[in-house]
Amino acid sequence: MRTLALLLLQAAHVLGCGAPAFQPDTTSRVVNGEAARPHSWPWQISLQVKHGSRWHHTCGGTLIGPRWVLTAGHCIWPGDVYRVVMGEHDMSRQEGTEQVRDVLRIVVHPMWDIDFVADGNDLALLKLDKSPILNDSVGVACLPQAGEMPAHGAPCFISGWGNLYTHGPMPDELQQALLPVVEHAVCSRSDWWGGTVKSSMICAGGGAVSGCNGDSGGPLSCLGADGRWYVQGVTSFVSSRVCNEEKKPTVFTRTSAFTEWLGDVMLRY
Repeated sequence: MRTLALLLLQAAHVLGCGAPAFQPDTTSRVVNGEAARPHSWPWQISLQVKHGSRWHHTCGGTLIGPRWVLTAGHCIWPGDVYRVVMGEHDMSRQEGTEQVRDVLRIVVHPMWDIDFVADGNDLALLKLDKSPILNDSVGVACLPQAGEMPAHGAPCFISGWGNLYTHGPMPDELQQALLPVVEHAVCSRSDWWGGTVKSSMICAGGGAVSGCNGDSGGPLSCLGADGRWYVQGVTSFVSSRVCNEEKKPTVFTRTSAFTEWLGDVMLRY
């Protein structure tokens, strides 16, 4: 299984993962996020659900292979019909960069349980009906090595079209925000998340900046030493009271804790 996972990682590098044509603006430090530079997170997708004859954004996700999208398990509900939109930036208009694909197969992590969110395993893989055309607006993120842990304080970024603030509006343009990593020893303190946070999760933020409703399933992108961007986390949950509660960082499913499962699913199907 480790060999399969290694092959998956090597294949991603061959595809030129984590190297956007338009570099993200990582210099700004505004507290509640900002509109991202268009197509600077080319692996960011919009997961959309069909209601009647219309499609609605429901979650984010990450393109990690030519036909595979990584998102959160809690984004998937039995019976719903989904599609994936790649190359999206401004949802209020057609920009000519969008690529839409149907979802051919959905594989939710077998240990995910919506009634026990704190148990973790909040992951799902979506297989697209056909590969997108990889270009300046659509690209794949790199997957980290198994067990890899970003350092405390590492500058990572969340991105998505989630609410701008608690119960606030959803933006038209893709947003990004700097979320420094909070190590497990801190995040699991009793006055932080306590035992709710497991070692298979990763915390980031914990102050004025956070993820919010609609960001679920999207990536926590961290810059690697090789200059490539890695999806170190999948947005899972925030405080139930307000999105940006002090000492309640955004919690992500830690991708590197599930490398073998990801490799197994992507190679099996």
